[in-house]
Amino acid sequence: MTTKPIIVIGAGIVGVSTAIWLQRAGKKVVLLDKGAAGMGASYGNAGLLAGWGIAPITSPGLWRDIPKYMTHRDSPVFLKWAQLPSMLPFLAKFLSNATDRKTRRIVSVLDGLIGDTVDQHKSLTRGTPVESWVHDSKIVFAYNAKSGFDGDAYSWGLKAAAGLVPTVLTGRDVQEAEPMLGNATGCLAILEGFGHVTDPGGYVAALAAHFVAMGGQFVQAEVQDFTKQNGRIVQVETSEGPFECEAAVVTSGIWSKDLMVKLGLRVPMVAERGYHVVFQTPSQTPKHPMLMMDAKFGVNAMDMGLRCAGVSELGDHHAGASAAPIKLLRRMAAKVFPDLTYTGTDEWMGFRPSTPDSLPLVGDVGDSGVFVGFGHQHLGLTAGPKTGRMLSQIITGQRPNADIAPFDPLRFS
Repeated sequence: MTTKPIIVIGAGIVGVSTAIWLQRAGKKVVLLDKGAAGMGASYGNAGLLAGWGIAPITSPGLWRDIPKYMTHRDSPVFLKWAQLPSMLPFLAKFLSNATDRKTRRIVSVLDGLIGDTVDQHKSLTRGTPVESWVHDSKIVFAYNAKSGFDGDAYSWGLKAAAGLVPTVLTGRDVQEAEPMLGNATGCLAILEGFGHVTDPGGYVAALAAHFVAMGGQFVQAEVQDFTKQNGRIVQVETSEGPFECEAAVVTSGIWSKDLMVKLGLRVPMVAERGYHVVFQTPSQTPKHPMLMMDAKFGVNAMDMGLRCAGVSELGDHHAGASAAPIKLLRRMAAKVFPDLTYTGTDEWMGFRPSTPDSLPLVGDVGDSGVFVGFGHQHLGLTAGPKTGRMLSQIITGQRPNADIAPFDPLRFS
């Protein structure tokens, strides 16, 4: 009798990582996605392995910043105002986490999930053709002035408690460290020991190709429904027909929200719509990946050009792109890189799945045979390999080397 496979739904970094770790555990795995592997949120991010990204947006200072974000012309936060009424319950839960106690709890949990991200990516890729895609690097936090760095004292205090203490540069040292920066940048805070990839979409696609080369099956199909018997999943219905399964893993990013409704679970999650602009054949590139802290976007020299990625637009994941975030990215890039020239640009918008407590949903949904791994906000690439490893351990009856209780998929029920 042929062993039924485990179906992994969603071929972004989380899904592909899960499929590979399950495969290594001896499981038969079918990976499903309605598009090509790596073409969702995994495609358009800044490529940063952000082990430093432990401080959530919902810090106590968020209340002070809301008026500025909602009214300032150069605010990095946008809102689909027509969708505000439907998002109010989410926003109320989201803002309820903007306290010191809750922030420190979130930081502790995130540090355990992403603090070893570079090692997790290297463990996933070691001995494979994808190994060379993971690069070691510093990360440079760039501020308009030293006062901006000082104003982030709370966030830097949280990082320091996790052992992340930066080297701070001001004055002429700024342009000596990163020559492409203009005079609009007056302070750098530099952390060492991190990493990046130079083509996140290509990286995930290469991982998926390795999964297939090792005997896995990838099927491009849209999931339409699930079939259960005695409360447990037995089949996944798709546009390419039904797939019987031992278990199913939902790792479809923001689209997981729609799939969970089919399973009777409503997840309070919104799309933190992210944008990027790639400047093709740039005349300058940074020595190390950077975060422009005042404009809230990341900068990374990639295979296809200089990518500036960031900006947050809260809205629905079924609506198309907006013009204003792209215009802001272009305007701010011109400000901080005044001598940059290029031959053309490429723009993109994708959906980052955000939960009210800034933590993903990872684990089993009761005793249904359904497992989930989604809701990583802007840390999907960073947390993908470890999330996949934890899911593989849970599914195969091993004990993950981490406390998974904070990621309980039913915690919002």
